[in-house]
Amino acid sequence: MTQVDEAPAVPPPMPDAPREFRGVWVATVDNIDWPTRPGLPVAEQQAELRAILDRAALLNLNAVILQVRPTADAFYASPYEPWSAYLTGAQGRAPEPFYDPLAFAVEEAHRRGIELHAWFNPYRAFHPTAQGELAANHISRTHPEVVHPYGDLLWMDPGEPVVVEHSLRVILDVVARYDIDGVHLDDYFYPYPVTDSLDQKVPFPDSTSWMRAVEAGNTLTRDDWRRQNVDRFVERLYGEVKAAKPWVKVGISPFGIWRPGNPATVKGFDAYAEIYADAKKWQQAGWVDYFTPQLYWAIASTGQSYPALLAWWAEQNTMGRHLWPGNYASRVMFEGDSAWEPEEVAEQVRVTRAQPGATGNVLFSMKVLRDTTSVLGERLAAEVYAAPALVPASPWLGGGAPAAPSLSVEHAGNRLALTMTPGGGEAVWVWVVRTRRGATWTLDVVPGWEQMHLLSSGEEAGPDEVAVSAVDRVGNEGPVVRMQLE
Repeated sequence: MTQVDEAPAVPPPMPDAPREFRGVWVATVDNIDWPTRPGLPVAEQQAELRAILDRAALLNLNAVILQVRPTADAFYASPYEPWSAYLTGAQGRAPEPFYDPLAFAVEEAHRRGIELHAWFNPYRAFHPTAQGELAANHISRTHPEVVHPYGDLLWMDPGEPVVVEHSLRVILDVVARYDIDGVHLDDYFYPYPVTDSLDQKVPFPDSTSWMRAVEAGNTLTRDDWRRQNVDRFVERLYGEVKAAKPWVKVGISPFGIWRPGNPATVKGFDAYAEIYADAKKWQQAGWVDYFTPQLYWAIASTGQSYPALLAWWAEQNTMGRHLWPGNYASRVMFEGDSAWEPEEVAEQVRVTRAQPGATGNVLFSMKVLRDTTSVLGERLAAEVYAAPALVPASPWLGGGAPAAPSLSVEHAGNRLALTMTPGGGEAVWVWVVRTRRGATWTLDVVPGWEQMHLLSSGEEAGPDEVAVSAVDRVGNEGPVVRMQLE
């Protein structure tokens, strides 16, 4: 009998790094997510924020959208606006002992390889949940003529040049001074309408700015003029952020319905007509790097179908920018018929993945992922977010693929450590480290500042092969360097 040697097994192909934006909103207005109460001691504020970021990392999220300007106030050391009452308990009071929460958040997020996006409200000046008096340097005190009561809020007039210049200056100051990864606006442009005792809609009190525009030759209708005010702000914001730091992404999370009837089955609030938000125009003009329409309805909803709305927004995305819808994950914590099961949120993530042109989600809000009464975080981590993912690349933001890194492996006692050295001296945002044991590949996303990665320790067997690539701030992945360790 002739013995025939078996052909050696061919190792399985090396996996590509998955790409998906996995964001979460961390709301500070009314202390929804952080800090848990106004005036919390600094050490506890910092501990809570670290816990939020640790939890995000544990759940394989890759971006946190932190609200830093809820009501013309600041969660950072601003030269233009007062410290937020939601932070220290009194507007204008700095943390004591002093620290800068935004600088702290950026550093701690980046330490974990998580993007930190700064979330601004451009026009809201006061929310009734805030404690105490308004500070002397609040815009309602320095420019009372451009701030109007509306319902139980104070609102800056988007038609006033003072307001536009002030809000742009505030946002661009943050872009210049902090190493943020994104600028994020929510869905509040002109305020949502309020009604009087007779259930009649109260008009927004912008007659002064409107008459000035008419006298200057404006020929638009008042509604179109209001939309133009918002359009111009969004366009300027995008252009000026790019001029300052091209790699900082600009994102907006508008109300999820542009206009009822778009698509045909959709009913509900008309954001175009009521808050003067022509969100489709911003998307199609390329004034955003990512678009996060708040699709806060269930998959089975008839008048506001999540899949139908998602598909419609994808169809409008003629510039090919990122589409990362927002999901109302906090409904898992509701009671009664309005509550969702955790599976609804997980299935919305799957629906998003199945929609061409959509590449991620943003969950509202962090509280539901931290709350011990909810199992949503564990469900997501066990199912749809079981493995890490890179933020999708933004090729229109430029940059070239990082150079190939140099690799070396060192045995130190019972530990096997991988050293990764950036090629060309370039800064690395994150490393993609793939390890193969037999026929199984495992992928890890490692913060770029870490240049040593533990491959095995104790009795654990080391991998047969390791493959590493570097990723830059806008998501470009460089060449993969492979090393056999058998």
